[in-house]
Amino acid sequence: MLTSPLIDHILATIPNRTIGVLGDLFLDRYLDIDPALNEPSVETGLTAYQVVGVRSYPGAAGTVINNLAALGVGHIYPIACIGDDGDGYELRQALGKMPAVEQGGIFLSATRRTPTYTKPMLGKEELNRLDIKNRTPTPEDIQDRVIALLDEAWPRLDALLVLDQVSEKDCGVVTAKVRDHLARLAERDPKKFVMADSREQIWEFRNVAAKPNARECYSTRDRGGLSPTQETLDLEVWQRTSTLGRVLFATEGECGISLFDPQSPGRRVRVPAYPVFGPIDICGAGDSCSAGIASGMVSGTTHEQAAAFGNLVASITIQQIGVTGTAPPDLVRKRWSEVNK
Repeated sequence: MLTSPLIDHILATIPNRTIGVLGDLFLDRYLDIDPALNEPSVETGLTAYQVVGVRSYPGAAGTVINNLAALGVGHIYPIACIGDDGDGYELRQALGKMPAVEQGGIFLSATRRTPTYTKPMLGKEELNRLDIKNRTPTPEDIQDRVIALLDEAWPRLDALLVLDQVSEKDCGVVTAKVRDHLARLAERDPKKFVMADSREQIWEFRNVAAKPNARECYSTRDRGGLSPTQETLDLEVWQRTSTLGRVLFATEGECGISLFDPQSPGRRVRVPAYPVFGPIDICGAGDSCSAGIASGMVSGTTHEQAAAFGNLVASITIQQIGVTGTAPPDLVRKRWSEVNK
């Protein structure tokens, strides 16, 4: 599926492309704790951890943005609402360090918090994560602003990636109202590549491609306690893909990606993963795969070739331990040279 000339073509094309990222922008904040400096709290007697370093990165949709930037996409346009707060300031600072990222589609709200994952690191051990999320429905005026920004950006986008990170229904950027509007835009412009990734609502999207993992594909249907066969599971996916309207990229970890195309019912195309040996860290693997797929599609590849490129990118990022990995062009070429042997 992939060849050296095709990889060179993708990497040479994407600096001239614009990819939008619509969805939930999180702040990933790491607190580096030195265990040698632990001291008891005078007030409670509990151990007071001493933070010696703070690292902040764009998370959720920000991870997709980071991967697009590392690959070399020329223009990246996020569309999101974040809080008018300190976490939002840190997030915008982190985004400002990335090449090609335009922040005109990011707006602030005094009524919403910037979603934040705080990860205390006691030496090399990650302690319990502290999550800040919006757990109340997104106000109507914020939804309308998101839609207006999407309409404004739509003509200039070569592709759009949609990331619905918030599990609580209609509490994030991608609400039912935003999804419905996106479905109408995508229906009017079927040649524009649009791909959605959602933790809980993947089957609520219409007229767009989708990239669920195995759990998101199969776990939302009640089967009365029965264990279905793979044939039954595939039939369910086909039925749902027909309502989705575009190609489904089902990611399956070390097994790669399965493509379900509603234009070819019953024909499942398996795109194998590239083998990886030694320790791996799958944090952010799906987001790096999305960036690879989008980069392929805006370069004129087939769905199979784009999926293969996504697999190649993910095989690079999962080998970067303890960080949310990225795959710049030199690592893409190096990795292809390894697997192409």
